[in-house]
Amino acid sequence: MAAPSIPNLNSLRGRTGLRRGRGRGRPTDPDAPTEEDAQDARDKIIRQTDGDASNSRLSAVQLGYLNDEFATCFLQGQIPRRYPLINRGTYVRTSAIDRLVDNFLATAIDAQTSNESAAPLAQIISLGAGSDTRFFRLPSSRRRSILYHELDFLDNVRAKLSAITSTPKLSTLLPTPHISADNSSLLSPNYNLHTLDLRDLASTTPPHIPNLSTDLPTLLLSECCLCYLPPQTTSSILSYFASTIPTSPLAIVLYEPIRPYDSFGKTMLSNLASRGIALQTVKKYYSPASQRLRLKNSGFVDGQGAADVEQIYYGDEWVSETERDRVERLEWLDEVEEWKLLASHYCVAWGWRDGEDQKVFGEAWKHVSGQRTDKEVVDDEIM
Repeated sequence: MAAPSIPNLNSLRGRTGLRRGRGRGRPTDPDAPTEEDAQDARDKIIRQTDGDASNSRLSAVQLGYLNDEFATCFLQGQIPRRYPLINRGTYVRTSAIDRLVDNFLATAIDAQTSNESAAPLAQIISLGAGSDTRFFRLPSSRRRSILYHELDFLDNVRAKLSAITSTPKLSTLLPTPHISADNSSLLSPNYNLHTLDLRDLASTTPPHIPNLSTDLPTLLLSECCLCYLPPQTTSSILSYFASTIPTSPLAIVLYEPIRPYDSFGKTMLSNLASRGIALQTVKKYYSPASQRLRLKNSGFVDGQGAADVEQIYYGDEWVSETERDRVERLEWLDEVEEWKLLASHYCVAWGWRDGEDQKVFGEAWKHVSGQRTDKEVVDDEIM
């Protein structure tokens, strides 16, 4: 699974054809596509959204919205140019999640006076990571002190492995990596790349994730990943991690679409459906408030927060006035109302459960506000 960019409404062109399965269709049409074929086709479309996410990040980096020296390592062809409102959305999403991650690592790693054994002090698990560069962007001191996992479909894992092994800028950052013979995984003391269908974690016999720690403060990341799955499946996935890491601090940061019930939201869903994409959680977790409740019900009971992208961009706590001025000088954006409408239909949500003796996330995020605001009254009125 992959993390699509904001808004990812016009970038998926056409449908993926179904494979034909013999002997499992209707008796009158043995070559009819099966439900398994249809699911494979839907999965392929979702896997391909990683290319759009990567291109949007590259566009934002090239124009100066973001700093990411590793973004071009996953580029095939020319650097694309996205519309200004997409570049701005990519900037907000990335910078907001960066802040939450940085605060966590500052508390779990930087605050430690010494780490002489070089043992990991914190763990991050990125769901549907695709070509994300977050691990490589970390300062060297943090890379040495973290246990980082990325989970994704086989095609995306192999593409990332190919980029890592063929790019010295990436491969030199991974000490003693072990790559499986079938190129389905990479294991190392700090960075691990796994082929995994997240739906398997919802089964009664979930697969083992190599090198996963059960006793480190752990942050889960899901950037438009879990929204492709049924709500019950996402709940089971979160329950898997909660039970696998039973006592250590555990948190999650989500980036997902919201507000599907107004006219813009209906158009957004219709547009995506025409391209074979179904956002299966958006109608249940349709607002910042419902996202907070979702996280509380999933066991992240010590704290929850959520804010839409518009609130984040115009909130000085997240983006200072000086920084906002810098961003707005990069490109002329004459679709301000369209930008605000688009930005109000995506949100960042976070929640945590601290351990009895370790208040990692409560400390890291104590100054990050994500409580209910007057703007959310409109969600109650629509429902």
